[in-house]
Amino acid sequence: MNIKQVEDKNFMRVYKRDALIVKKAKGQYIWDEKGKKYLDFFSGISVCNLGHLNGAVVKAAKKQLDEYAHVSNLYYAPTQIELGQALAQKFGGRVFLANSGAEANECAIKAARKFGHTTGGRYEIIAFENSFHGRTIMTLAATGQKKFHEFLKPLPPKFAFAKFNDISSVKKLINKKTCAVIIELIQGEGGLFTADKHFLNELRNLCDKNNLLLIFDEIQCGVGRTGKFFAFENYGVKPDIITLAKSLANGLPLGAAIACGKAAEIFTYGDHGSTFGGNPVSCAAALAVIKTMTPSFLSKSLQTAKYLRAKLEELKNKYSIVKEIRGMGLMLGVDLNICGKDIVRQCLKKGLIVNCTHETTLRLLPPLIIAKKDVDEAVKILEETLKWQTLKK
Repeated sequence: MNIKQVEDKNFMRVYKRDALIVKKAKGQYIWDEKGKKYLDFFSGISVCNLGHLNGAVVKAAKKQLDEYAHVSNLYYAPTQIELGQALAQKFGGRVFLANSGAEANECAIKAARKFGHTTGGRYEIIAFENSFHGRTIMTLAATGQKKFHEFLKPLPPKFAFAKFNDISSVKKLINKKTCAVIIELIQGEGGLFTADKHFLNELRNLCDKNNLLLIFDEIQCGVGRTGKFFAFENYGVKPDIITLAKSLANGLPLGAAIACGKAAEIFTYGDHGSTFGGNPVSCAAALAVIKTMTPSFLSKSLQTAKYLRAKLEELKNKYSIVKEIRGMGLMLGVDLNICGKDIVRQCLKKGLIVNCTHETTLRLLPPLIIAKKDVDEAVKILEETLKWQTLKK
C-alpha cells in the first residue's frame, strides 16, 4: 500500500489532504518525495513564521532536548520560567502555557467565567459572527460559524454572537449575565476580515464601562504576523487577556494565555493546569523565536508585506474574478467571486503552496523571512493561475 492508502485505512477521516507528500522543508521551501520544490506561502497555517527549520530555533530545541524533554509542572523547568517571564514582560501580566490555540482559548474562557461568577454570578460571553476559536467543544461553542456546530448540539452555553465591526450589535447583547467579549483581530478561518480601529476602541470602552473582560484571540495573527509582535499593537487597544499559539514555537506545539490587571489575579492554585503545557523543548524554541523577532526584523517583514499587497492589488485590477484584497501584514486574503479550491490545486501543481478558506478566499500566510524575489515568484504563479481560470471560464 502507498502512503495515501495506509492513511485511509488507519486514520479517522478528519483531514482532506492535498496530494503533496512532504519529504523535507527548509526556510520558505518544501520538497516532495520526488524532489520537486515548492514555495510555501502558508507556513503550516501561520506556524513556521521564521521558516522551516530555523537555525536558532533548532539549536535551542536540541540543546534543551539534550538536557530533558519533560519533568511535569510540579517542578521548576528554567526554560519554561524564562519564557513565561519574557511573555509577561512583553504584555505586562501573568502567563499560562498550554499546548495549542484551542487550549489557550479554553484558559481565557475559563478565566472569564470565574471572573463573572466572582463579580455577580455572570457567565455569558459575547463572540462574533464568522469567528473561529478552536476545535474543542467549548471553543467551537464560541465560534460564530454554524458549519462547525453540526452534530455537536447541545453546545455549551452561553455564547452570543455580535456582528463583526458593529458596536451597536455588541451593545444589544450585553446584559446582567455578560462577563466577557472574545474577538479575533483578523478572522483567519472566516475569510481574512480585519477589525476596524475605531470599533476596537469603542469595544474597549464598552467593556470597561460594563466591567467585562476583553479577550483578543491572536492565535493566527500574533507573533509578528502583522509586522508587530502582538497584532493589537497596530491598534493601540490592549485586551485584558490575549491568546497566542501556532507560531509561538515555530513548529513545536505551544500555546499561551496572558492576562493583565484584574484578569491576571483570577486563578488560584488548582483552578487550571496541563500535563504537557509549557513543555521545556517547545519553550526553548519559543525563546529563540522571541529573540529573533527584533524591531528591525519585524520592520523588514512589514516592508515585504507592503510589496506583496501592492502586487496583489495589481492582480485585482487585471482579473475580474478577484473581488478584494484583505488582511494585514503577511496575513492576506485574495477574495474571489468563484470557489478557490481549483486555484489552490493549480498553484500547487506550479510549485506554490497557498490555502483557500471560507470557500472563496485564498489565504496567504508566507513565512516572515521571505524577500521580494519570493513575492515575485509567488505572484507570477498566482497570475498564471488566475489567467488559466479566466480562460477556462
